[in-house]
Amino acid sequence: MSERLNALSVRELTKHFGSVRAVQGLTFDVRAGELFGLVGPDGAGKTTTLRMLAGVLRPTAGDATVLGVSVAGNPEAVKDHIAYMSQRFGLYTDLTVRENIDFYGDLYGVPSTEREHRLERLYAFSGLGPFEGRLAGQLSGGMKQKLGLCCALIHQPELMILDEPTFGVDPISRRDLWLIVHEMVASGTTVIVSTAYLDEAERCDRVGLLHQGRMLALDAPAPLQARLAGRVVGVRTDRPRATRDLLRRLPTVNNAVLFGDLVHATLDDAGRDWPHAEAALAQAGHEVREVEPIEASLEDVFIDLVGDRDRPRRAETDNQ
Repeated sequence: MSERLNALSVRELTKHFGSVRAVQGLTFDVRAGELFGLVGPDGAGKTTTLRMLAGVLRPTAGDATVLGVSVAGNPEAVKDHIAYMSQRFGLYTDLTVRENIDFYGDLYGVPSTEREHRLERLYAFSGLGPFEGRLAGQLSGGMKQKLGLCCALIHQPELMILDEPTFGVDPISRRDLWLIVHEMVASGTTVIVSTAYLDEAERCDRVGLLHQGRMLALDAPAPLQARLAGRVVGVRTDRPRATRDLLRRLPTVNNAVLFGDLVHATLDDAGRDWPHAEAALAQAGHEVREVEPIEASLEDVFIDLVGDRDRPRRAETDNQ
């Protein structure tokens, strides 16, 4: 991939806080016009990575170029090309919706001649127009996030960096926020977004799966899910939690995760290994009501990848 076609190029990006290795040698590219997801649980290194990419935090080692500008060498210049929306975006609760947007417009030097047109567009996809006179402190959590996006977008950045924008908001607001993000990408903005919700990550063009500061895998969601084709079985029983726990103890089952009352069991070969697992369930008195091969979710993929890293360590421990 030519550097010219990348909005962001990351090479061996590393950040240590004393003895804590928060980010360890990340290398990846984000293409211009792409919606790229950085996915992982709390503590995976997502926020630290995005803060470095935004020029807020200096790397311990490595570098990243944002639209050709080095975050290690010239972090202030990076900020001219991007908008960075952190988990605690700086809205002013005693200002109205319109006053907050105007404040950020002034901060970014948006000409007054262009501001009304931009406001019209921002209001159109955020739905905040009817509330422009309301104090930001009186908005719901989802509306505050929409206002944060509007404030960050008023200067029409080339690259948008969003740190868990849907964290703590209701399902309807989550849907609306993703519609806004897709509208941004459709208009030509490159977006890198972090999330701990793996179902949300399936909306991205490509995702990087982070664990303990390292990249486990990077690809489009479909190829990542395809790596588990023929290996995931959905199981319904009379005791789903007990079934999950039993399956996790079986040597023929790599992982077992509960989704509602359905257990996702991941095996090396479902056709070969599931009969042994089913026999173990029957012997333990579990009533198996339904078994079917299912399409793997990104959560199944992530858990399997983490399990692959942990299994050798567990084996060493078991043998001691």
